[in-house]
Amino acid sequence: MTYHVQIKVMPLKDLLDPQGKAVMGGLQNLGLHAVADVRVGKHITLDIEASSEAEAKQIADEASKKLLANPVMEFYEIELIN
Repeated sequence: MTYHVQIKVMPLKDLLDPQGKAVMGGLQNLGLHAVADVRVGKHITLDIEASSEAEAKQIADEASKKLLANPVMEFYEIELIN
């Protein structure tokens, strides 16, 4: 069966996010002063062939640990979608 998986990768909250700071500066320059903070991450979708949801999540977790996220600087969340 094919499972559709979303993986959200974001910088750790305690680390500086240079992309987020650049976007924040751009928003301020555009006069959008109500925005208090910006964090920039990645949204990755995978179609995984697996025999169960648990196996699909395990495959997505392994892909995230080995390639998609840097655990020193980022955290990730996995979600199965329909």
